[in-house]
Amino acid sequence: MSTIGRTAGTGVRGVADGVKYFFQGVGWVSRHPRQWLFGLIPALIALVLYVAALAVLGTYAGDLAAWVTPFADGWSEAARNTLRVLLGVVVFGLGLVIALVTFTAITLAIGEPFYEKLSERVEDDLGGGPKAPDVPLWRSITRSIRDSLITLGWVLLFTIPLFALGFVPVIGQTVVPVLGAAVSGFFLTVELTALPMERRAMPRRLRFAALRAKKAPALGFGILTFLVFLIPFVAVLAMPAAVAGATLLVRHRYSPSPGE
Repeated sequence: MSTIGRTAGTGVRGVADGVKYFFQGVGWVSRHPRQWLFGLIPALIALVLYVAALAVLGTYAGDLAAWVTPFADGWSEAARNTLRVLLGVVVFGLGLVIALVTFTAITLAIGEPFYEKLSERVEDDLGGGPKAPDVPLWRSITRSIRDSLITLGWVLLFTIPLFALGFVPVIGQTVVPVLGAAVSGFFLTVELTALPMERRAMPRRLRFAALRAKKAPALGFGILTFLVFLIPFVAVLAMPAAVAGATLLVRHRYSPSPGE
């Protein structure tokens, strides 16, 4: 088999390997329903906040569109209203996209102590793992928020141009959704694997490097999780399983060797 053929095969197997960790996470929480309920708490809090924010955005999207288009005041009523309605839809759509790509980061920031415990319990169930560093809770949450903001910056760097390209005929309906799922999936894996990687003394830069070095499992796990999270309200129900699956993924594929 050629080098290209072997690489492609390894990539496909790696993606499939990443997918299986999501289902293993689902299996783990199904065997531990109390841990699943425990992990729902921060996700429900985040859901309420996002629904409220999107409701406000939907209510005032028209006013925002009018505010940024004062040049259309002199247009005919039909042309002015058409422009502002379209712009309002674009603003709300962009807000919805941002909500989708930030939901995990915000939920993890809100539920830092919840998901740290859940992730530790997954590892304890498999024979134990490294314990979380003994740092004050406020410092841990601050670091989580800082890392999430940095990750969000990278996500927006890719997502906003892809959102604009989505309006291009043919490309916007074929290539862009695939690229969008890959980008969102990778960074979703970055967020979800942060807790188990931090327990292994892997700071943000080292986490990024590890996931880039083995992109296939990260993409397989992240893309499936992203697609599941697109289903309304399923992201809330699936968050504990995603945290459990990410812990298993790190434990089996991204744990540094001794001395590495």
